Amino acid sequence: MAGTYKIIELVGTSPVSFAEAVRAAVSEAGKTVRNMGWFEVVSQRGSIKDGKVGDFQVTLKVGFKLER
Repeated sequence: MAGTYKIIELVGTSPVSFAEAVRAAVSEAGKTVRNMGWFEVVSQRGSIKDGKVGDFQVTLKVGFKLER
């Protein structure tokens, strides 16, 4: 089906995992962005606290179809 799509960039964080950071970002965006159809992980990084992994962070591109 033909259509026009927009791509936004999000950053999600989680103390648990990269996958959970993705879920957090998509879930939060879903509160205000409609018609999301896909995501692409652009980068992954994290913080180190006291010699241990502190937080996981992901940058995502999210595509959604524009409404007419």
